[in-house]
Amino acid sequence: MSVVIEWTGRTAHALRDALRMTQEAFAAHLGVSRRAIAEWASRPEMRPSREYQELLDVALERAPAQARDRFSALTDVGSGRAGPEALTVAIAVVVNDEPAVLLVCRRGEDGKGISWQFPAGVVKPGVAAGSVAVRETLAETGIHCSLSKSLGARLHPITSVYCEYFLCEYLSGQAINRDEVENVCVEWVQVPKLTKFIPADRIYPPILEALEGHQ
Repeated sequence: MSVVIEWTGRTAHALRDALRMTQEAFAAHLGVSRRAIAEWASRPEMRPSREYQELLDVALERAPAQARDRFSALTDVGSGRAGPEALTVAIAVVVNDEPAVLLVCRRGEDGKGISWQFPAGVVKPGVAAGSVAVRETLAETGIHCSLSKSLGARLHPITSVYCEYFLCEYLSGQAINRDEVENVCVEWVQVPKLTKFIPADRIYPPILEALEGHQ
């Protein structure tokens, strides 16, 4: 059975993801405020109060076996290794007023294939993932954005990288390809057409939920 010695914002949000719950549903499940859940998502290194620690302990203990297995995979609890936290990527889902979402077209590792993705960057120890999402968006695309809210985190089903997702608001700038080594181009894609670029089954579900309000 998974045992957490001390909960952090990161592991608390991993439990939410393992339970397949939205932030609102997770708040209701624990009997805490939506604000507390949002704070855990935005501050992965924080340590919730003792009261919250106990609530999270109970939620993990009562979670279905499959959810506990997903939680263990997300956090690598009990292995003694750094697990997915060894590499964390912050992903920015930037939306403008059109509404359209910002995508980058990445070159394949062999230099031949391409894939459409959201702007992203590796999170270094001690750096807030949200800050990385904003900074890397500017570095890759020339677009200034601000954080709207965290969309959660997961162990990516294909790459096995720990990913933190953020909904971001467009502020200013023209979309340009600032990283021609990794990217073919940068595009604003109308929200209803997103799944033509990235298959729906490869998009983290909370992203699709968040974008429903922008169609």
